[in-house]
Amino acid sequence: MDHLQSMRVFVRVADLGSFARAASAMDISNAVATRHVADLEGRLGTRLLNRTTRSLSLTESGQVYLERARQILDELEDVEQMVVARNHEPLGSLRIVAPVVFGLHNLAPVLQTYAQRYPKVVLDVTLVDLVEEGFDVGIVIARQVKSASVVTRRLTTGCMTVCATPDYLAKHGTPTRPEDLLGHPCLSLPAEYWGDERVFTGPDGEVRVRPQNVTIANNTEMLRQFALLGMGVAILQSYLT
Repeated sequence: MDHLQSMRVFVRVADLGSFARAASAMDISNAVATRHVADLEGRLGTRLLNRTTRSLSLTESGQVYLERARQILDELEDVEQMVVARNHEPLGSLRIVAPVVFGLHNLAPVLQTYAQRYPKVVLDVTLVDLVEEGFDVGIVIARQVKSASVVTRRLTTGCMTVCATPDYLAKHGTPTRPEDLLGHPCLSLPAEYWGDERVFTGPDGEVRVRPQNVTIANNTEMLRQFALLGMGVAILQSYLT
């Protein structure tokens, strides 16, 4: 019989204190569970369980074997999960925080390589000055700021530009309508700056789109670096383009 399966059955029988309960938990018959443990005892040449009509108990050898078998099975499961993880494409959100200067000068090319290798991972980059805190007043370039502790006043308005490199547009096509952005990676500030939608105003009125494939950074210069590296389409302040 399968040696590893016999070990699994033995561990489950020892944990549940019953062949019947172990068999039910593992979706096998009581007879098969019994044969697995008997085969294991035959292989080892010793009894692992004391059996009576009312109860089961571990022998001294059974106790020693249980501890090592449980360790082996746990390690085997860890190895299998590691191998499975290596063969599945990562997805979800990867949140990264880095100092501003380091991020601007070093992080963008690394994240470009990562984004190319794992296109289903959403990069969420936060650049902060790690030593500064406790400001009383700040100037933020944003369409909205959501915080109960912040009082906001509009100081001025500016123009935004949808931009990408010529090489990117030659390879992926040039969006001509707001809806076309849904087919491109969007390089964007976090939702608390612009919201989840991108709002355009034209001859036909207001058009709202909600990009799906988004790489996020809280610094517009970082987004500009991403755009220059051909990672997607950015919507930036006109003075950055």
